[in-house]
Amino acid sequence: MSSPTPPGWLKPMNKVMMAIQRLGIAVGPTMVLTVPGRKTGRPHSTPMTPFKLDGHLYTVVGFPGADWARNARAAGAGTLSRGRKDRRVTIVELTPEEARPVLRAFPIEVPIGVGFMKRSGLVRDGTPEEFEALADQCPVFRLDPVPAG
Repeated sequence: MSSPTPPGWLKPMNKVMMAIQRLGIAVGPTMVLTVPGRKTGRPHSTPMTPFKLDGHLYTVVGFPGADWARNARAAGAGTLSRGRKDRRVTIVELTPEEARPVLRAFPIEVPIGVGFMKRSGLVRDGTPEEFEALADQCPVFRLDPVPAG
């Protein structure tokens, strides 16, 4: 598949989603990950739809080379927010081999993400096999809770 680019509506929609979250309103499964920028150190936030699999929380990068993923990779930790609840997380990037079963589960666990990935051109039909084949293209991160204290 070709190298996908984010649609023009994505940044404005992300801003709307983050504003709603700042009001303390949790919308569906959406959460906001905030990490320091890799160049400036200023906090950068992005909405995402993480999902649980085998007791762990994962998120899939929808566009290879996404800035938020570069920042998350460099930071190694951040804050995950949903409505008024925040929690610190460590951010662990999976190897392509580790990512395959997570990507395979993605279309079942995050059905809203399937349409997004279809429109971006990353998958055609949205089957688990197509998602698993993205392991070398789309990074997958595990978001581990940081113990309080």
